[in-house]
Amino acid sequence: MKYRLIGLLLGLFFFTACNNTQPGDQASGSEEQTEVTTSEETESEGDSKPQRVSPPRTVTGEIEGINVEINYSSPSVKGRKIWGGLVPYGEVWRTGANEATTISFSKTAKVEGKNLAAGKYALFTIPGEGKWSVIFNTVPNQWGAYEYDASKNALKVEVEPEKTEGEPVEMLEFAVEGNRVVLKWENLSVPISISTAEAG
Repeated sequence: MKYRLIGLLLGLFFFTACNNTQPGDQASGSEEQTEVTTSEETESEGDSKPQRVSPPRTVTGEIEGINVEINYSSPSVKGRKIWGGLVPYGEVWRTGANEATTISFSKTAKVEGKNLAAGKYALFTIPGEGKWSVIFNTVPNQWGAYEYDASKNALKVEVEPEKTEGEPVEMLEFAVEGNRVVLKWENLSVPISISTAEAG
């Protein structure tokens, strides 16, 4: 009887020990799986964030006391024919990608010798083989040129493009250089002269 009691106690001890071990193993496995899932979800979430092919850029500068700011999206050449190809001649162009490019002046300025009031404008262009039209439209917040309305133009001027020197410019860029705002892309540079309204 005594030995049977000892045997039962030993059996109960081993049964309890085995039961205590199993949940610990399951918890460990569960934690490892959770870590992997969380890592995968983080990578997935990171990968799913929208990244624009034509990234947004901002350029600022000062010309004769006038603060100038240009906001645009910068497309790449990617081996394509740009002028007269991706960007047709004779058609209104957003002058970049995505939203219409905008340009702001802190004071009234002369653009190619013509007065333009201080403010923010959509900057449209009409590329040509010889000359370009540069348009300052009073509706700055619009997508592309799909809703372009010529009746909302504040100013339209003509400029002459120039061939760029050196390597082609892969990504479209604007710059404030001296008394000019300059658009550069592929093999062309398009300068727009800016001066104070008081200038002759």
